[in-house]
Amino acid sequence: MSGVIVLFLGMVILAAFSFAPLGYFIYKFSQRNAKPFGETEPHGDSPSVINDLAEKAINLVKGFVGKK
Repeated sequence: MSGVIVLFLGMVILAAFSFAPLGYFIYKFSQRNAKPFGETEPHGDSPSVINDLAEKAINLVKGFVGKK
């Protein structure tokens, strides 16, 4: 019978550690007017070197495809 109790307690501890990130996210999301990570910039509003490089690559590929 003690094996069942140890197994049960182990599973409860494992479940607590497994669902802790979800609980933390729900806790943070319920704060600050449903903004889980505070004031963040909307996606795409800030300039990015990677975005500029990707745009240039896309335009280059479009140029090659348009010529053929």
